[in-house]
Amino acid sequence: MDDRIKNQIAFALEIDKAKNIFRQTHLSSNGRNENDAEHSWHMAVMAYLLKEYANEEVDIAKVMLMCLIHDIVEIDAGDTYAYDTEGLKTQKAREDAAKERIFSILPDDQKAEFTALFDEFEANETAEAKFVHAVDNLQPLILNDSNNGGDWRAHHVTAGQVYQRQSKTKAGSEQLFELTDQIIRKHIQKGNIQNNS
Repeated sequence: MDDRIKNQIAFALEIDKAKNIFRQTHLSSNGRNENDAEHSWHMAVMAYLLKEYANEEVDIAKVMLMCLIHDIVEIDAGDTYAYDTEGLKTQKAREDAAKERIFSILPDDQKAEFTALFDEFEANETAEAKFVHAVDNLQPLILNDSNNGGDWRAHHVTAGQVYQRQSKTKAGSEQLFELTDQIIRKHIQKGNIQNNS
């Protein structure tokens, strides 16, 4: 086996570790916490299903790959909960170090490709990145909605925090933001999201 395929297989094994990175979000029907691999897979399928709602035409293959790799860095950096103000302060530095180590397992051309795709997602300037951010925000929201807002209640999340988290959604999909807004308003009314900032 040559070095190229050895490195590709080593990377494939490395990213298997994403299955052990658990998120705060619970699976639907009040299941266990989801892991990063499940989140990314769910997002990729959702992106394909919902592509017609992107504000701009997108390269759906690129979108789906971006969905699948955007949280690989959490193998080293860990999952940073969306409303963890302390964790968010160091998130970029942790993820940048993880990106360098993990993508360096790949052959140089694929390292460059995956790094560029991850950086494009982080910069959130292209139509694809904006749509991925919209889906990344929607996926945990619909799970939390299916669980009657349990994660929001458990963390005493406020409306201001949820709307701040969803601030990138509209740039990727105005229609998905409308759906998001309806869900948020419903949970404010139910008291699952605290109605203050």
